[in-house]
Amino acid sequence: MNKVYCSVEERFVNPLFEVFDGGDFILSSYRDIEERLTQVQIYFPDPEPPRTVADDVAEAKRRLSDALEIVGAKAEIEVGSIPDEDWKLSYRRHFKTERIGSRLVVHPPWEPMPEAGVVVTLDPGLAFGTGKHETTRACLEYIDELAAEGGSFLDMGSGSGILSIAAAKLGFSPVAGFDVDPEAVQASAENAALNGVKVEYFRHALGGSGQKPLGTGYDLVAANILAPLLIRYADEIAPAVGIRLIVSGILDSLYPDVLAAYAARGFREVSRRTLGEWTTGLLER
Repeated sequence: MNKVYCSVEERFVNPLFEVFDGGDFILSSYRDIEERLTQVQIYFPDPEPPRTVADDVAEAKRRLSDALEIVGAKAEIEVGSIPDEDWKLSYRRHFKTERIGSRLVVHPPWEPMPEAGVVVTLDPGLAFGTGKHETTRACLEYIDELAAEGGSFLDMGSGSGILSIAAAKLGFSPVAGFDVDPEAVQASAENAALNGVKVEYFRHALGGSGQKPLGTGYDLVAANILAPLLIRYADEIAPAVGIRLIVSGILDSLYPDVLAAYAARGFREVSRRTLGEWTTGLLER
């Protein structure tokens, strides 16, 4: 097993986890109690031919460098190796059944099925989204509260599919979602099938060209991505929204900048929710 790693201040760790498009890599972090910096590590197994270790190291270093640039962190990127272990399944030790809001229950398929609540059964695999992170939790709480109004729903950056699957289970229709990572699109589709709900997932990169149009007029859009991306692609995100927009994945200090970007495009804040160092906002046209 090989790893590419760097050491950053603790405040950059969660943003790196949010922005990093892992693909076949597994992202982790570690901080010695006596050290000031946290080590962020990317693990990947020995590649199959025709790829080489050098190919994967170069790709991991490129992705980590891009992620560091997006979150504004500076660090030296290093390379190492560790004994093999089944890292792709290690997340299961930490993913337990979780109740969120008044009705939603996020349930991993290897645990007993809950007896009550609107259950979202989920195996995130390598995709982001289990309900434990503050940004995902806040989005789910808003989706639950707005479900009585129903309507169409778009999940921007679907990850594991958790937001769009919850929306479909709570009565939103039609429901769609996209992600830049093809593995996340696949994980979303598999989890939707596991839950018996119909969601249209597709691959899309904000700011890209020659892609399927996002469409317009969704009654509720959830964009759980990072503040710099919410601001950079506001001109693409805003037209998709018919009534309300959930903006999330935002460090509290950056929330005013995101709010200003969307106020300039005709939105007003209905409410906001801050959990830990993350703020999620509900905006309305």
